[in-house]
Amino acid sequence: MSGSVVGEEIGVRGARSRALAVLRVRGRALGVAVLPAAVAVVLLAGGASGHLVGGGWDTARWAVTAVAVVVLVLAVAVGVVIAHARPALSPTVAVTERAAPDLYRLVRDLADRLDVPMPSAIALTPDCDSWLEDRTHPAHARLLTGGARRRRVPAAPVLVIGSPFLWWMRVAELRAVLAPVVAGTGPSAHPDIAAARRFVRGLDAAVAVAARPGQGAVRRVALVPVGLVARLLLRACGEHAALMERGVASAASERAQGVDYGLRIQAQEQVGLAYAGWDRLLTRVALPAWRMGRWPSRLDAGVVSALTELSRRDRLAEGFTSRLGERPACDLLEEPGLVDEATSLLAARLFHGGPAEAGPDWSPVDWQQYPEEVVDRKWRAEAARLHRVLDAMGVRRPAGGPGPTLERVMDHLSEARELSDAAGSGEGAGAEGVGGRRTGLTPGAGGSSPPPGSDSLPAGASAADADGEGSDVDFDDLGLDLDPEPRRSARGDALAAGISAEVAREEAATPPVPAEAVGEVLVPWGTDPLPLFPLQPPRTGRELLADHVTAMVCCSAVDTAGAAPGLDWLDGPTLLIDGQRRVDLAGPVLSLVEDGDAEPLRTWLTAVGVRAEKPVRLV
Repeated sequence: MSGSVVGEEIGVRGARSRALAVLRVRGRALGVAVLPAAVAVVLLAGGASGHLVGGGWDTARWAVTAVAVVVLVLAVAVGVVIAHARPALSPTVAVTERAAPDLYRLVRDLADRLDVPMPSAIALTPDCDSWLEDRTHPAHARLLTGGARRRRVPAAPVLVIGSPFLWWMRVAELRAVLAPVVAGTGPSAHPDIAAARRFVRGLDAAVAVAARPGQGAVRRVALVPVGLVARLLLRACGEHAALMERGVASAASERAQGVDYGLRIQAQEQVGLAYAGWDRLLTRVALPAWRMGRWPSRLDAGVVSALTELSRRDRLAEGFTSRLGERPACDLLEEPGLVDEATSLLAARLFHGGPAEAGPDWSPVDWQQYPEEVVDRKWRAEAARLHRVLDAMGVRRPAGGPGPTLERVMDHLSEARELSDAAGSGEGAGAEGVGGRRTGLTPGAGGSSPPPGSDSLPAGASAADADGEGSDVDFDDLGLDLDPEPRRSARGDALAAGISAEVAREEAATPPVPAEAVGEVLVPWGTDPLPLFPLQPPRTGRELLADHVTAMVCCSAVDTAGAAPGLDWLDGPTLLIDGQRRVDLAGPVLSLVEDGDAEPLRTWLTAVGVRAEKPVRLV
């Protein structure tokens, strides 16, 4: 007997023993539920036969009977909730055998070589992972068949494949990656393991039902004991369930060692690379489009472009593009474009919370249209928002004309720095120590500070002031920071706060998308609020201000210097000048936003040929 067979047998036995432990928890819970009823039956039978008579026995009989009724009602309620609660279902796009006969043939060949059952179906998800998902619950069966009742449901789990794998991996690589996943259908078919999984998933669904918000007061109170019991049982069998799944994974991995094992090691490198490219594509490229009400309809194809660009820039990724001459796994689909569009829409829904179907305010965009339809509109929308906030703050318009200009923004932020510096000098002239004492470190009456590097004290100060308190200066009491951060202007903070408030109002005005409203190609997965997986935390006011100033600079460059919006596969929206991507704009913008220093940005604008005093076109 080979080592892999021995390892597989050990894994299966371990998983089965843990499954039996989970089922024993279920059996003990059932025993606890029927124990009061059994005692009540004994007491009632003893009273009826004349053996257990007397006042004490009558009291015990009625008390135990009442407890038994309460426990049975609670047990029935928990059982009904577990039986009818719909377990969590992964958001996927179903792929029928007619839509991907070659893909089904590949998976069926894998199952035959591994001597395991064929998965009941194949589905794609916008994620860089693959797994088996049990959808044998009756609620899932009714859901997947449009509400029709089915007496029989598929016994084998569904194979869920990450859609980026199909576009970036080659056919041989995909087969090697899927081998250990498909091998998991063997242990999954074991009755004890399947029963334990159903019990754990039912408990998890019951806990979710009890904790779901928006329920009526009566239903919420009634579900409190159900949730407590479900959590108690889930805690009791949680460790056994985790070890059971670990045993199943170990057995599947051992079984798959005989299928493309060497190639699988190389394919795992492509898994990590695909994950990096997918994450960069979503956060840098797709997210700006989603915020504009557009969703890229070829995200999976964009992964190939992003990773090709990465291999061109990064020496560590050299050699990966040589694989592109082989047959891609997306050729296993009959219509890869339609599948890509469906998974792209699902990705927008999961990671951003967009509607389930395209509409006037939620339309697809091709990569060729992305610079004009997304990048240019994004810049001009943010520039318009920036000037709306400036108008609300009462900032004066430029003297040369009524149009919005970049000069107005730079003047406001640079004046804010000057006012902040002046205010800092003025406050220093009247600085008070702790308890109202004047310190010996304050500037003189004129409010001037000593020149940098001066060894003398400020005018009007001495080593010991007239009150004799100058030598007792306590830097901790004064709250002085010997290494202070650069002073931020009050106007810059106010402008950042205004932009944050404007963005928050626009987001609040957007109606929430219900999770149950899905299209024909989407599988509903519950009532959790969307997005299920937000890509980025909320941006700070300073980050929003930097983005809006950058957008204003780009609009001025496009309108006055012949620049053009562009798409970088790794960094998202970018500015093209003479066909070349400019990556040196962030520093000057941050100097203006953070320090109120407009000189670096003015130097950059002069070098590029941008005229900041000219009005720009806004949305």
